[in-house]
Amino acid sequence: MDYITLVKNYTPLNEQETTDKKLMLDFFKNHDDALERTNLIGHVTSSVFILNQNKTHVLFGYHNIYQSWGWFGGHNDGDEDCYNVAIKEAKEETGIESFTLSHQNPVALDVIFVKNHIKYGSYVPDHLHLNITYGLIVDDQTYLTYNEREHSGLKWIPLTHYLDEVKEERMKPIYQKIVSQMMN
Repeated sequence: MDYITLVKNYTPLNEQETTDKKLMLDFFKNHDDALERTNLIGHVTSSVFILNQNKTHVLFGYHNIYQSWGWFGGHNDGDEDCYNVAIKEAKEETGIESFTLSHQNPVALDVIFVKNHIKYGSYVPDHLHLNITYGLIVDDQTYLTYNEREHSGLKWIPLTHYLDEVKEERMKPIYQKIVSQMMN
């Protein structure tokens, strides 16, 4: 399913998602390059949030740019299929090959402010990620491998204190919303 139809069909979980959905649809209408990083205002990204089979732990990677433990995902870079992008990123960043979707549809929709930073030696300005998230269930005994260009490690963190590992304050409410949705 293409990204515009996916967002149109998405049922928001709360007021934040209702507002973000409207922002996304307006952005798509006015920016035919929303799938490309060349749009310096914002662009579509796709993510996964991974819980273990007992839904007691979350798999996070230590992100080199943000210096924090967090989820996995990346830029759509022209690909209209958010699911395919999210799964490709999950495999590239964790090495997982086997998983189950927690829900048939995405578990979250968020517009996320990204602060300017240096990536691979190049300056990236402040911008927005128009993000779609899928929930994955993965056996916590699965062999994992991380992408050294993106992360400095991976670990399963108990849900009882995973937010203590998150240094990006703006991500905490997003993660809490996703965990709540994945528990349903």
